[in-house]
Amino acid sequence: MFDFIRRRRHARLAAVPFPPELAAFVTKNVPYVARLPVEERAKLDDLIQIFLAEKLFEGANGLEVTDEMRVTVAAQACILLLGFEDPEVYPDLARVVLYPSAYKAKRKAMHGAVLQETEEVRLGESWDRGVVVLAWSAVVSGARDERDGHNVVFHELAHQLDQEHGDADGAPELPRGMAYSAWGHVLGAEFTNLEAKAEEGRPTLLDFYGATNAAEFFAVATETFFEKPLQMKARKPDLYAQLASYYRQDPAAIATLVDPVAKESGRASGKSAKKGGRKKDPSRMR
Repeated sequence: MFDFIRRRRHARLAAVPFPPELAAFVTKNVPYVARLPVEERAKLDDLIQIFLAEKLFEGANGLEVTDEMRVTVAAQACILLLGFEDPEVYPDLARVVLYPSAYKAKRKAMHGAVLQETEEVRLGESWDRGVVVLAWSAVVSGARDERDGHNVVFHELAHQLDQEHGDADGAPELPRGMAYSAWGHVLGAEFTNLEAKAEEGRPTLLDFYGATNAAEFFAVATETFFEKPLQMKARKPDLYAQLASYYRQDPAAIATLVDPVAKESGRASGKSAKKGGRKKDPSRMR
């Protein structure tokens, strides 16, 4: 009964033409979508409309949330859902809180028998109570640079997918035809490998933050899957295959397509401008 109501509501929202002013923001801020096939771009527009209708956005630290902010978050969140058949569009997520930039969050942890409270600088976090918190500066920079391997929206919304059927543990509900044994074997081996490389400080494709625990590994692997798909497919084919089967997408194939806007302006879409030494932000903690 509830599924029927949800589908009818989603169909009604998707039937509304996608506003051109929102489409312009997506084109400006999320270059990944320019290479999507026409039918996938249309599906993305539908999912964005559903996301915007169902999720409440709030500004923090004086930030006034704009339509550009809302649709930029929604577009990236819905990219993860493109391969899913009739997705529920993050049913547990009710609220998105946006900070202007990196923010401080309190963290409690037991040290022996003593509960200590510390402050961490963060770019985002995903709560199991229907809330995602994001730093707008990281949202837009991660979206516009689609090859740096860092995307805070992909990261935190991967946690939401992981949390839909229980605690975040790096094992989201897998689609029919996938085996948890294979998922656990491949991701477990890659997690152990990342732990070792992080301990040694050796460069690796995946961000060391993924060595924190299995849930963070899945979120970091998701970022890399969509942002560095060609490298992951070449260097970690088993991990790429598991994520491709889960998301029902092949971003490596998308990455080889030419961005029509870039083509018209004479730029090759696969190359990003050189950036001066970008300092790794301690707010990578999420």
